[in-house]
Amino acid sequence: MPRNLLTAACATAMLALFATGCAAQEKTRLPFQSTPMGQFKEPWAMTFLPDGRLLVSEKKGALKLVALGATPAGNKVGDISGVPAVAYGGQGGFGDVVLHPQFASNGWVYLSYAEAGEDDTRGGAVARAKLILDEKGGGALSDLSVIWRQVPKVSGNGHYGHRIAFGPDGKLWITSSERQKFTPAQDMKSNLGKIIRLNDDGSVPADNPFAKQGGVAAQVWSLGHRNALGIAFDSQGRLWEQEMGPKGGDELNLIERGRNYGYPIVSNGDHYDGRDIPDHPTRPEFEAPKVSWNPVISPAGLLIYSGKAFPDWNGDAFIGGLSSKSLVRIEFEGTRAREAARYDMGQRIREVEQGPDGNLWLLEDEKEGSGGRLLKLSPVG
Repeated sequence: MPRNLLTAACATAMLALFATGCAAQEKTRLPFQSTPMGQFKEPWAMTFLPDGRLLVSEKKGALKLVALGATPAGNKVGDISGVPAVAYGGQGGFGDVVLHPQFASNGWVYLSYAEAGEDDTRGGAVARAKLILDEKGGGALSDLSVIWRQVPKVSGNGHYGHRIAFGPDGKLWITSSERQKFTPAQDMKSNLGKIIRLNDDGSVPADNPFAKQGGVAAQVWSLGHRNALGIAFDSQGRLWEQEMGPKGGDELNLIERGRNYGYPIVSNGDHYDGRDIPDHPTRPEFEAPKVSWNPVISPAGLLIYSGKAFPDWNGDAFIGGLSSKSLVRIEFEGTRAREAARYDMGQRIREVEQGPDGNLWLLEDEKEGSGGRLLKLSPVG
């Protein structure tokens, strides 16, 4: 080999070795220790009960009750019966699980899931039920009723969204994705591609921005969304939402009353078939994301931290990354936001929650036989 080519090859090899070393070094510098605390079959969401036990939803339609031990071997895992039938397939199945703000006194839990319709159609649904626990470490859902549905039900198995949260106003908030149908996100005769605001019984608040229009439009708080898979309120009561963009252009948005976020008219990504979508700056009448990613992170699960275990992160947001196999930390300055750090987790991260002790808890997405673990992130040392 000529001397100059040999030198270049050696330099390339050294750079590759250095880069590999740096990557490995970064993994050892994670600002938390990650402890596996269990494993589930296609877990999608979780929420802590007041007594410290954990509810975990599995995509095929199971709801697990977990009494956490010191190690996974010490966990006591029970089943919650009475879960509604789910339309499993693609991105569809059992979704979110959250507690009513007054759960301790009323026992209400809220569930989201993909529901089958006629003629091979499906749509997201939200139900509420009483959670009745038994002495054997399991329990049942009773008095279950569906309080919201995506309209219309359509074909396909993608983009349900159906993340749910309660706001400081006591209202129920739902992310309703556009089911890979694009135009419903701008159609007020459909509640697809929207952020939904309801009373806790599913009725429509009179002060919603489009309440006077009636129909499903009355449910809508904001529109022009694609695949919204995370929703959380900060300490000032501001609502933040993250969504998967098309080919490029994942977004973190500040959700404001009655605003249009532009999809599919604008996006910082393009269609998967190569067709261009104009970027947000070309249409300033639409709300632009506060953070946009290209290459994408494939965001799933959103938490705004308020615990004591990681005091330096109080008020920061955490986003689970699917294709990026990461945990992304966001810092805020008022209504501005920026990615502050990205932690390599080595697996697709589906869900992020804060435990009663202030530790961070993650659910890995199970894909192709790997993942599905429950991870506890605690301070180093």
